Amino acid sequence: MAKKVVATLKKEGSAMFTKVVRMVKQDNGSYAFEERIVTKDGTKDFFSK
Repeated sequence: MAKKVVATLKKEGSAMFTKVVRMVKQDNGSYAFEERIVTKDGTKDFFSK
């Protein structure tokens, strides 16, 4: 599945996308991962939250 996502993100002529992953601490002390596919311009906004 990862190969399909990477191939889709690198299509010619389309907007450039990036898959980003961030660790989020939950209330009970454990960590969860938040994954999204965003445009290259939106990566800084994703991590600044």
